[in-house]
Amino acid sequence: MPLKLRRKPGSPNWYIRGTVSGIHVDRSTQTSNRKAAEAIRIRTEAQILQRAALGKKATATFEEAAVNYLMADGEERFLDPLLRHFAGKKLSEIDNAAINAAAQKLYPKASPATINRQLITPISAILNMAAEDKLCDPIRLRRRKVDTKVTRWLTPEEFEAFAAELPPHLARIIGFMIGSGARVRETLSLQASTFYQGTRQAYLVDTKNGHPRMVEFPERARQMICTKGLPEKGTLFLSSRGNPYELRDNTGGQIKTAFNKARHRAGLESKGPRKVTPHTIRHTWATWFYSQTQDFGKLLDLGGWADADTANIYRKMAPEDLPERLLQHGWDFRRGHQPHTSNLRALR
Repeated sequence: MPLKLRRKPGSPNWYIRGTVSGIHVDRSTQTSNRKAAEAIRIRTEAQILQRAALGKKATATFEEAAVNYLMADGEERFLDPLLRHFAGKKLSEIDNAAINAAAQKLYPKASPATINRQLITPISAILNMAAEDKLCDPIRLRRRKVDTKVTRWLTPEEFEAFAAELPPHLARIIGFMIGSGARVRETLSLQASTFYQGTRQAYLVDTKNGHPRMVEFPERARQMICTKGLPEKGTLFLSSRGNPYELRDNTGGQIKTAFNKARHRAGLESKGPRKVTPHTIRHTWATWFYSQTQDFGKLLDLGGWADADTANIYRKMAPEDLPERLLQHGWDFRRGHQPHTSNLRALR
């Protein structure tokens, strides 16, 4: 219970009595002045609480803080390697130097964006909550500087040339990605039971942020996806050998070989800042979708981004004739709602 002031028979002075943080107090303030005694009571209680907090800070570990974080519905993704790396580490030992060492060991070849997402963001969330619980002092971890250069996206003409070089199994995968904006892992984990050909929709369960979402795709994408040999149950997209792909957090590698061969045959860049990769398809979808619909809210929902700033990185500046060129190649993302005529004057 909080400390309180009490009188004792035969003494003119005020006494402090009570228990705080397991510490029992029963002593005189050495003053009969109530105001002065109250100030002493407050100072005494604060000192006990401070010592208790220092004790917790001295012993609190990363594992303890991580458990508290997860029990408060914190995101579990990316925590396993962090828990192994920081096993036995006290929170007071985790600083920017420790983060740098963790990055070199856990993600030696990762991009700055990946280190921010998979290392610094989850650790920051755990430390921030621990600081609120008085388990450690607040600390601001230094995030990696991410290159903000314009990322490559494909024109309709480039994509059609690329699509023409794709083997059947990869054409289905790329067709779904370009039509829905799904990431590689989200695509490769899609089940036939949550793929709705009739409504041109799919329900993604294994998503990057852990929140399932419904996506949609245009008729042109359905034509690429729904070809002979598409499974009716189990995993929807299979390898050239008819097997499900191995799912990984850092996706893209599973389809890399076939993707790169088609890229080479289509004459697309394989090096430098304009290198075309599987992730280029997601940037392309965002640019195409927004150019035709001008619906940023729906772009955010379908893309599964947590904030508008991230979505803005994906939708690129595009020429005014892009919507019409997309239609000429059969790509129509408007899905029954009226486009903004000021931006889509050429659409019919």
